[in-house]
Amino acid sequence: MVDTLARTARSALPHAALVREPPTARQLRNDVWLGLALFLGAVISVILGFFANLFGDAGLEPKWGLLYAAALALPFMLRLRYPVTVAIVVNAVYVVGMELGATELYVGQIALFLSMYTVGAWVRDRRRAVAVRVGIIVVMAVWLFVATFRTATAPAPDGSEGVAGVMSPMVAYTMIQWLINIVFFGAAYVMGDRAYDAALGRQALRERSRELEDQQELASAQAVALERVRIARELHDVVAHAVSAMGVQAGAARTVVDANPEAAKKALAAVEDSSREAIAELHHLLDTLRGGDEPANEAPSTVGLDALDTLVRGAEAAGMPTSLRVIGDPREVPGFVQLNLYRIAQEALTNARRHAGPDVTADVRVRYMADDVELEVTNTGRVVLGSRTGLGTLGMRERATAMGAHLETGPRELGGYLVRVRVPLRAEGR
Repeated sequence: MVDTLARTARSALPHAALVREPPTARQLRNDVWLGLALFLGAVISVILGFFANLFGDAGLEPKWGLLYAAALALPFMLRLRYPVTVAIVVNAVYVVGMELGATELYVGQIALFLSMYTVGAWVRDRRRAVAVRVGIIVVMAVWLFVATFRTATAPAPDGSEGVAGVMSPMVAYTMIQWLINIVFFGAAYVMGDRAYDAALGRQALRERSRELEDQQELASAQAVALERVRIARELHDVVAHAVSAMGVQAGAARTVVDANPEAAKKALAAVEDSSREAIAELHHLLDTLRGGDEPANEAPSTVGLDALDTLVRGAEAAGMPTSLRVIGDPREVPGFVQLNLYRIAQEALTNARRHAGPDVTADVRVRYMADDVELEVTNTGRVVLGSRTGLGTLGMRERATAMGAHLETGPRELGGYLVRVRVPLRAEGR
């Protein structure tokens, strides 16, 4: 698990960022209590060792033993601030104390292990961490070798004998110390590296979590923005077409109300029908938005290619002669595509009625091909070139993009305006 986290950290973060975060204020405060606890333990160990007469007359006096305990334990109060310095000081104090006959035997071992572990777990310069630990191990090994040689060549105490003449008891005791130190320093070295790698892994996981949270917030914001665009597009397509038609019909009724009351009544009836149609579509749209359970690729309305005939008749009723032609054999078209094609045709006719002039005519064609369906809306009359793309044209482009289609718009060579969109019906084409 630790190795996996370390690999994750190295792959997730740049090389310059592959360092452990500095210790927190709480961890620094805990070092103070650690140093005091080790000092108290060392004092107790020194006193008990003195009274146990571990080294006989060669042992340090209690006052010097207490000084040794302070020099050994109190540096740990600055362990995380200066890990390398603390490790060097502690190991040096331990060697000097042992040479002078310090009667403390247990807290010193803990201090050696903890100092070595701290360098491996907290030094951010990994080359320096390796160099310091290897240097300490070499120095301690040289000291143990000298102590072993000195013990092996020293005359045996009176009354003591070796085991079968192989070595003296002191040499055997020194060899035990070798084994203990090998295990101690080896474990401290490995555990320190593992702790550093684990810290990098936790740091990488926190970074990943923050990235995921940021991505979720971004995705939520994008979803809201896309939904707002979809609502705006639907409202524009429904309202703009209906209001434009009602405006034209109301203007015609006002013009002929005195001379031809019957024509005015028909125009007003067309206004009424357009308003009811717009209200019905708005109600359906609002119900869909409240429900929120329509799949993204499904049509949120019942209108489709079959409703183009009604759309064309409505355009004619508004005073714009419009024809509808279906070329090819009709085939199954997804509802999502049908709705978008209907809305594009609706917007194209609305633009023609609003901008092409009083004598405009329009033609709507639907072509069914082997793998595609194409909608083409053309109109006569003048072409108004604006300085920017209107909301209607933008909505048509968004609908074409959503279907994986290409929208072609622009003036025709023969005059008038052209809107053409071809939609691939195969899923891989879209």
